[in-house]
Amino acid sequence: MLCGTRVVCPWHHAAFNVVNGDLEDPPALDSLVRYDLRVEEERILLSLPDDAEDRRTPTMVKRDSAADSRQFVIIGAGAAGYAAAQTLREEGFRGNVVMITREDRAPYDRPNLSKDYLHGHAEPEWMPLRGEDFFKEHDIDLVFKREVTRVDARTKTITFESGETMEYDALLVATGGAPVRLNIPGADLKNVGVLRSFADADSIIETASRSRRAVVVGASFIGMEVAYSLRERGLEVTVIAPSQEPFEAVLGAEVGALFRRVHESRGVRFKLGNIVYRFEGTHNVEAVTLDNGDEIETDMVVVGVGVRPVTQFLDGVTLDQAGAVVVDSRLRAADGLFAAGDIVSFPDPRTGEYVRIEHWRTAQQQGRTAARNMLGRNVTFDSVPFFWTRQFDVGLLYVGHAALWDEILYRGDVASHDFLAFFVKNNRVLAVAGMNRDREMAAAEQLLHLDQMPTREQLELNNVSLVEMLQAPESINA
Repeated sequence: MLCGTRVVCPWHHAAFNVVNGDLEDPPALDSLVRYDLRVEEERILLSLPDDAEDRRTPTMVKRDSAADSRQFVIIGAGAAGYAAAQTLREEGFRGNVVMITREDRAPYDRPNLSKDYLHGHAEPEWMPLRGEDFFKEHDIDLVFKREVTRVDARTKTITFESGETMEYDALLVATGGAPVRLNIPGADLKNVGVLRSFADADSIIETASRSRRAVVVGASFIGMEVAYSLRERGLEVTVIAPSQEPFEAVLGAEVGALFRRVHESRGVRFKLGNIVYRFEGTHNVEAVTLDNGDEIETDMVVVGVGVRPVTQFLDGVTLDQAGAVVVDSRLRAADGLFAAGDIVSFPDPRTGEYVRIEHWRTAQQQGRTAARNMLGRNVTFDSVPFFWTRQFDVGLLYVGHAALWDEILYRGDVASHDFLAFFVKNNRVLAVAGMNRDREMAAAEQLLHLDQMPTREQLELNNVSLVEMLQAPESINA
């Protein structure tokens, strides 16, 4: 999709400057290569070298402590943390960049844990976002296996579990979420796991290799993608959730039912409208008992019922009731302290309401915005949320954010996996979900950003094209 000088990939919505190829929006990490061309009458002639690359690393500066002695610290090596580190160097920061992680590896593709990696279609060496040489080349110091126990926002001091301390001039907290574990009998049995980290995924894969049956607790995106992956590995899979349909609270019952039917057609069983009462077993989990007394025998359980923000170590910032860091429109939580990703409660630029959005690309976008504001650029975070999921042969894209809605207007046919779903509240479109409408979904994101989505009345008349609306002069000029 092209909007002015901005070209958007319709698959995962990475955006680039069409004039010079520079990266403008993730999830891509690299910029595009610019090729020489000339126009001769009605022909466009492109000069393409034999050894042409399909991408280029953005231009980044190296450390020069003599020119800039400041130390910028990033706690967390996920989507937001990595994006911030790269952006600092892209934006010309020559001071120290330190990235601290409790894990034992460099930043990696976390969304792929529940997708290709879990069902065996991605090798471990494919998962890192960058090789460790990249961080050395660009003077980004990685600190592995270090647990932060306290951040004092007033003194700008970080304390580690060992008792050591580190001072910062600017700090980005991007620690992400910790999986919610069920507080029920049997929760500590072996082979009851969660999925958040590389180690979690490897543990699930190892357990699955010696299991025949699996139970997934939760019909969230993680839960449903785990169910898909385990079924691909040949296990008998049962999904248990209190909702009436998967994704009901996010996508509505009709789209949720579509995903349920897709899973059922591949042999996945569902126990919906039920709550897990206890896990049964002596050492290993052997069965799951539901609130209605039903018992489901199993060899393993994966719990996917959400995450809680990892923020308990922060002192001197405001946390909401869920433990999320409350930030302003520039992702600032205190003087010199910024936060990004799953831990952030931020003002939605379209509604003004404070929201917390747990999407990979949103975390990347926030990391880039936070990095610029660490440098004093005074940039407002106004990106449109986007996520995607693919389960068996069905993929869905979603742009915007609608925690609640008055109605869902459909264009196309949900049953045929060819539709757009518009989530409307107070006669305003807040979000759009779609299947096999990639160009229209790319256009929808740009129109949401420009606040030029069609009205409810236009959608009901079914006489508007999102692509044509985006390419109208007023949208291009905006």
